[in-house]
Amino acid sequence: MWLILALLLVLIQGALFEDRLNMCMDAKHHKVEPGPEGKLYSQCEPWSDNACCTANTTEEAHQDNSYLYNFNWDHCGPMSTKCKKHFVQDTCFYECSPHLGPWIQEVDQSWRKERILDVPLCKEDCEQWWEDCKDDFTCKTDWHTGWNWGSGINKCPDGSKCRKWTEVFPTPKSMCEQIWSNSYLYTTYTKNSGRCMQLWFTKPNPNKKVAEYYLNSAQQSQSFALTTFLLLAVMTLFVIY
Repeated sequence: MWLILALLLVLIQGALFEDRLNMCMDAKHHKVEPGPEGKLYSQCEPWSDNACCTANTTEEAHQDNSYLYNFNWDHCGPMSTKCKKHFVQDTCFYECSPHLGPWIQEVDQSWRKERILDVPLCKEDCEQWWEDCKDDFTCKTDWHTGWNWGSGINKCPDGSKCRKWTEVFPTPKSMCEQIWSNSYLYTTYTKNSGRCMQLWFTKPNPNKKVAEYYLNSAQQSQSFALTTFLLLAVMTLFVIY
């Protein structure tokens, strides 16, 4: 009986592993399942072989007044081009990535039922993003919540003031982890480590192997816990009988 149960759990774990290695979030603009898209727009093109986004979504991701979320990058004056390109890339990563399964969590929000949490970003991507934005301005640390949406687009909340980027985000770590309420985790892993997700890359997508590594680690931990449980159960039976 215990052996049959163990085998069933192993099979279920294997199926879940495959699902989480190639999946789309249940969110506002995501496809139900990932797949090839032919041609995606500009900075989103590296995901075209297997994507959770459509071509229309990627084109809108590059617009200043996009219908995707009506989000205004220029809430503290015009955002510099070199800074904005990172937010476009960030949007492509969020909308298009099919390999975020290890970090997808359920949420109860009007615009999505799932989100990402603590995705480990490569050191280079996070630090270059901060470097290119350090002379820009913003009024908030967490861009997910707390905006004034009275006009239909986000504006700085009453009582806040625009400050230089480095005052709001003194380090790359503070920016990457705070700006989207811990969607990302700053790491010291580099792109050749195989231990961090890359926002910027060329084909083929290197993030699948990273997701596989974290899923394997989680599966090994679960298997160890299952083995321990079964051993304890067997020992208990011996004691009883």
